[in-house]
Amino acid sequence: MDNNDAIRSENLTKKGGSLIKRNGLVFAFFFLLSFIFWYLNSLGKNLETSIKCPVTYANLPKNMELDKDLPPKLSFFMTGPGYSILRFKISGKTDPFVIDFSKVGYKHLTSVKSNNYYIVTSGLIADFNSSMKSSCRITSIKPDTLFFSFRQASE
Repeated sequence: MDNNDAIRSENLTKKGGSLIKRNGLVFAFFFLLSFIFWYLNSLGKNLETSIKCPVTYANLPKNMELDKDLPPKLSFFMTGPGYSILRFKISGKTDPFVIDFSKVGYKHLTSVKSNNYYIVTSGLIADFNSSMKSSCRITSIKPDTLFFSFRQASE
């Protein structure tokens, strides 16, 4: 009789262990499923994020070149539907934004008598927004001012 009780209790612990594992797997599956639904729901709302995007500089004044390098990437703070922002982040905008010196109003630093200039990046937002194909919108750009200087081009 003692032997049968030991076998019976051993079978019960085996069944209990597999039942706990099975319940754990069911819980993990539904937890993952609820996370996916929550994430899809949050993507439908408007979100704000920061994305670093490449920038190129074009149409420098004749016989001039940049004395120091301007940053190759700028941080864009964007707002828009979560799906658009996710698509923008995943696709990784391959075409860089272009800062055209012939169209941009760069200003001379008045306190210094040299070839030092600056561009306020908030003036670029409208042009960059019109060049984007997604429903996201740029709200601000960091750094807010780009400082640079020109020198005579060596020929």
